[in-house]
Amino acid sequence: MTKPLTISTDTSEPCLARRTLLKGAAAAVAATGVTMNAALAASVTPFGQTGAPTRSTAPLPLGPLPGSRYPDSHLESAKKGPPTFGPADFPAFAGTMAVERVATGFRWAEGPVYFAAGRYLLFSDIPNNRIMRFSEDDGHVSVYRQPSMNSNGNTIDREGRLITCEHSGRRVTRTELDGSITIIADKFNGKRLNSPNDAVVTADGAIWFTDPAYGIGGFYEGIKAEPEQAKKNVYRVDPKSGDVKVVIDDFVEPNGITISPDEKKLYICETGFTDGPDNPSHIRVFDLDVAAGKVSNSKVFAEMPKPSITDGVRCDTEGRVWCSVGWGDPNEDGVRCYTPSGDLLGKIHIPETVANLSFGGQQRNRLYICGSTSLYAVYTSVQGAMKP
Repeated sequence: MTKPLTISTDTSEPCLARRTLLKGAAAAVAATGVTMNAALAASVTPFGQTGAPTRSTAPLPLGPLPGSRYPDSHLESAKKGPPTFGPADFPAFAGTMAVERVATGFRWAEGPVYFAAGRYLLFSDIPNNRIMRFSEDDGHVSVYRQPSMNSNGNTIDREGRLITCEHSGRRVTRTELDGSITIIADKFNGKRLNSPNDAVVTADGAIWFTDPAYGIGGFYEGIKAEPEQAKKNVYRVDPKSGDVKVVIDDFVEPNGITISPDEKKLYICETGFTDGPDNPSHIRVFDLDVAAGKVSNSKVFAEMPKPSITDGVRCDTEGRVWCSVGWGDPNEDGVRCYTPSGDLLGKIHIPETVANLSFGGQQRNRLYICGSTSLYAVYTSVQGAMKP
């Protein structure tokens, strides 16, 4: 039987107050009467936290969630009535599918990406400054990289190399097949990026990434700093020249990013609501011209139920859009699935705040879900698009 990673899973610890911590680190230091310099010297290494949290509660149990029975009550189809069993409805609501907790004991799990050749999933544990590795064949969890420069989003390029967005490094990097690390982007117009958050790679090899300011808002998920960029942009890195270009500049806080399987649509999560109640909380969709490296015809694809936000987004091979939901009503925590036209198909309820998700598994039909201190998984009746 797989044993959980033996580190803290106390859901009352800082991961649940993450947005507050990111924006209120300076005030918290001042309230304790400690000077900023003293706080830095006492508690912050050059690249963020380095130690695993101290256990304060029993580990969360692995396996199917408590109360699960077929059909699993954590899977909710938008279509009411008797359960249906096929992709025509909600493709995670089919008979014996069940939501499972497959690993636990992290501070804030983010940025999952699946490597089919090795049957393992990598994901970030941002405050602990490490990338974790979950082995699908035996459930073993190990540290892939530490320090990770407070990595957030991860993806794979067309050569099978890991692309990582780093908070403390304020950059996007590529891990080469020999293990060395190449900086893909760390500046625009001679000024440092904010804190790259998530990335996707198109068929031509271009890397598209979002650059909100969450990673420089405090010392919990990065290093507190003043932004050098005037805006929080979405960028494209040219695959031939390496030039970094702004492709979208009107987001409040651009976050998760993905593309449709035919590469004609670009989806980006807008989490501006975290900056103020009058700001949006939704997914935007753009017409994507990969060859030209441009987008057009921006529109809102799906609104989130405020105060919840959507942090991560993925597509399946039939163009459905799967997104995380969290930070608001606990009854909304989990994953939502939409048709390509934006109609809600169903929800996956998770007992922790959800940040991001990725398809994996031998048939790429297993949806991995990063939920605060834990990693969850559920089999679906569809396959994830090959582009993470």
